[in-house]
Amino acid sequence: MVEDEILNPTNEGDQQMKYMLLIYDSEQGRTKLSEAEQRQMFGDYAKFTEDIKASRNYLAGSQLHPITTASSVRVRDGKELVTDGPFAETHEQLGGYYLIEARNLDEATSIAARIPSAHFGTIEVRPVVERSTEATA
Repeated sequence: MVEDEILNPTNEGDQQMKYMLLIYDSEQGRTKLSEAEQRQMFGDYAKFTEDIKASRNYLAGSQLHPITTASSVRVRDGKELVTDGPFAETHEQLGGYYLIEARNLDEATSIAARIPSAHFGTIEVRPVVERSTEATA
């Protein structure tokens, strides 16, 4: 059953699973970094990205623009409501992501722990639901 696969993802054999690594940290905290600290952080990110590309775990990734550029969309009673900013006020903001392949959750969390922002923010690791074309037809 497709619902069981979504709620209980399994990894049979050597098949790789996709995981989204969502990077949350404080935008205000980043602005307080010195120029040297910012260069170091970007260098650390470049090295991390090179490493996961070399290990063939990397599928995609990108930094996001600041939350001041965000818009939130809701549809209520058939009416579209677009507001500026993120959906919720939080201490940490979604600043970027990596889409990776890993053998299992342990490997995915191990990769997530190497993301530079893990030292001062939070990395959320979520399995990606993949449906075959037959399941959606």
